[in-house]
Formats: sequence, C-alpha cells, structure tokens
Amino acid sequence: MPVRTERVAPAPAEQLHRRALGVPGLVFFIVAASAPLTAIAGGQSVGYLVTGNRGMAFLYIPFAVVLALFAAGYAAMSQHVTNAGAFYAYVAQGLGRTAGVGTAFVALVSYNAMQIGIYGLFGVAMGTFMADNAGIDIAWWGWCLIALTVIAALGVLQVDLNAKVLAVLLVLEVVVVVIFDVAIAAEPGPQGLTATALDPSVAVTGALGAALAFIMASFVGFEAAAVYSEECRDPRRTVARSTFIAIASIAVLYTVSSWLLTVAAGPATITNPEALLQAGFTTPDGSAPDPTAVLFAAGGARVGETFADIAALLFATSLFAALLSFHNTVARYVFALGRERVLPAACARVQSRTGAPIVGSAAQTTLALAVIAIFAVTGEDPVLTLFTWLTNLGALGVILLLALASCAVVAFFLRHPAPERGRWSTLIAPALAGVLLSAVFAVVLLNFNVLITSEQDAPVDRLTVILPSVLLGAGVLGLLVGSIMRHRRPDDYALIGLGGAPRAAPPDPA
Repeated sequence: MPVRTERVAPAPAEQLHRRALGVPGLVFFIVAASAPLTAIAGGQSVGYLVTGNRGMAFLYIPFAVVLALFAAGYAAMSQHVTNAGAFYAYVAQGLGRTAGVGTAFVALVSYNAMQIGIYGLFGVAMGTFMADNAGIDIAWWGWCLIALTVIAALGVLQVDLNAKVLAVLLVLEVVVVVIFDVAIAAEPGPQGLTATALDPSVAVTGALGAALAFIMASFVGFEAAAVYSEECRDPRRTVARSTFIAIASIAVLYTVSSWLLTVAAGPATITNPEALLQAGFTTPDGSAPDPTAVLFAAGGARVGETFADIAALLFATSLFAALLSFHNTVARYVFALGRERVLPAACARVQSRTGAPIVGSAAQTTLALAVIAIFAVTGEDPVLTLFTWLTNLGALGVILLLALASCAVVAFFLRHPAPERGRWSTLIAPALAGVLLSAVFAVVLLNFNVLITSEQDAPVDRLTVILPSVLLGAGVLGLLVGSIMRHRRPDDYALIGLGGAPRAAPPDPA
C-alpha cells in the first residue's frame, strides 16, 4: 500500500515553543529531575539502610562511566533525530516503528511512576516542615493537591519560565548540599574521615542490584535532554552538551556527598537501624530510625539549627522541582505520541500562546490525581508504598529504556554510517553501553524484592512480580498497538518516529 506523505509540517496546534532553551536552561531541567537534595538526603541515605551496602558512594563512579558511554551514542543520535519523543523516536528509527511504540509505552509508565511516586515523599516532607515551623497541620495528600495544582498551572506556561523556576530551586539546594559537605569534611562523625564508602571491595557486597537501582534513581532525568530538543535554540549541540554536563555534575556531587553522609553518621551506623536509633537519627517522635535525618541533624549540629530548618524546606522544594521536571517530560511524550497518531490526535494540542503541550500536561495531572486519591483513600503509607514502589519501578523502567536506546543507536548507524563522527560514538560506545545496561537491568530485577520490602534477605512475593510485570506489560501492549497500526493504519504507521517531518517516510528499520 502506498505511503501517505500529505501530513507535512505540524500545524501550529501541534508545535512546541521553538528556540526557548539554551544549554543552561536544559541543564536545569535535567539536574532538577535528579533532585540533588532529595537524592542525597533521601535516596542515598535510605539506600544505605535498605541495601546494607556501605560502598554505595563508589558505585557512582563506574555507573557514571556507563552512562557516559550511553551518552556518546545518545549525543551522536541527537544530531540526526530531533523529536520530543526521545527514546520512542530513537528506537523507532533504530529498531523499527513497532519497537518504538513499545518503548513509548514503557517510557510513559516509567516517568509517570517516578513523578507520581515522588508526590508521596513530597507530601510528608512538606507536611512535616509546615507542622513544625508554621503550625499548619494538613494531611500529606493535601500538600500533594496543592503542589499538583501549581504544577498543572506551570505545565501550560512557556518552557523557559519552568526552567527559571527550576534554576532558582536547584541553585539553593546545591548550596545546602555543599555547605553540608564542607561542614562534615571539617568536622567528621564519630568514626572519623573514613573512606569505607569509596572502597570498591566494599561496594560489591550487600544487595548490589538494589544499590544500583538507588544509583540509577539518582541519575534519572539526565537522559531527558532529547525530550526538549524541539524547544532548544540549537538542538544538535544543546542536547549533547547538556547531557554530558549533567552526567559529570551529578556524578561528582553525588559521589562526594554520598561518601560524606557515611562520614557524618559512620559507615556502620548508616546501614544499621539499631545504630541509627542509638545515634539519634530518628523520626520526629523518636520511635523509628530515619536515615533521612542524617543530613539535617548532622548539618544542624555543625552549622546551626537555622541551616537544618532551611535544608528541610529545600528538601521539600527539591521534591517539587523533580515533580515539575518529570511532569514536563511526560507531557512531551504524550504530545509526541499524539502528533504521530499513536495516541489520539487531541494529545498533540498545545497552548496557542505558550506552545506548551496542554493536553499532555492535563493528562499527566489527571493520572497523578487519581493515583494520589487511591493511596489516600486506602490509607497506604505515602513513603513506604507510594514513593518506594513507584520510584523504584520508574528507575527499573529507565534502565530498560537506556539499554533499548543504546541498541537502537547501533542499529541506526549500521544502516546510516557517519564516518565523520567516528566508530567510537556511533558503534563501539553505544554497544558497550547496551551490554552493560542490560546486565544492570537483570541484576536490579533480581534484587527488586529488596527494593520493595527493604529486607536484604526478603523472599520474592507477589508485589515484586506484579510491579515489573506492569512495566513489561506496557511494553507488550505498545508492541500490539504498533502491530495493529502497521496493518490497519499504514499511513500513520509510516510516520512513527519522524516528528511530523515534511518528508516521505523511510522503510521500516525492522
């Protein structure tokens, strides 16, 4: 059947705000998604306790190398593909359009899971701060609804305004982290300036797969540069530069800060619940160990209680910044899929004045509202269930997306050689990244029970099977949708992954 090429350049209602972001703005989006203060005070400290792995800080170094290998191919591909669908478009043009749709569905589940899961921790963090400092006592889900309303409003404004909001929040939280690092380096904890957390032999002990999941969760967001490629001033350069800057910045900051967390509490303390209780790192009522208290308590003891209060507030705003960043990522995936008719065409509509993907933003807001309501009504713990379950599911999904994208880069450049870019960035680096990331995915999947139960010797239960099955099931559903489109709507199928480009569709890579 002949390929239709009538659908040329996207109509204004299907076009994002062009030339709105430069390298600094894009870096703010990327790093804000990783939420430095949240990752360090929350994710890393909890990771030490859950996995029992005292060498987690070292793992940032090899993991950053793996991601740099991925970024080499990712950046090379960005020179040829400019699409808000990012992974979806890369896989579609590398491994085939049906595989691209399957990848898109995995991405939607992964990023929605990350975004919605963070609401649980945000609600508790903001609720605790406001109750302690302002005497305002609102249920965790009430703060979630307030944040959701603000994010819904920001989601339909110009993307550069979102970048400015994230820039302010990001700078403030990084300042807090640096002050903590300097204070602990100058005045170490009870075990001194120990380098246990940076010891490779220690890092391979404990639940390695679970530790790698926490490391991946810290980096999630770095790969989102391509999602904003259509809104960059110079996408061919901006995406590549922003990705490498983000990886390097995150790796250095998180390695040093993760190490100093163990110095503040002691490597043997931060991985032991009873030791945390004895050291005073507990929940406000003193009833349970709380590793997230290490940064605030240790920093406050050295710098002053004002620092602890400011850090607690910025911990909540750090979570808000991550919520906003992931919201924008999901909205653009929905936009890209609507523009190419994988989802209903209405999903491609943008706000006429700002160019923001208004339907994609509204869809993400509605889904988040529904999930928050379910957890609130059922009385589930917002941190141990909503946050822990969904963010770990999101991290697992992103690892899978990275592995698929690496394979897609290799396949693309095998068919479209680019000698001027060299074999390293087009074939060797992405091939190595694909193999290593696939191995990481397998190890994390095998240790998923540790992530869900917080017990290092926990047996596999139903939840540890159901959650990954949701992710993989989304991929299978996407493959089915792609296959149906191929047979029933070949005209639309032929344009998958092209971003509405005004050109005849190439043969399906598959």
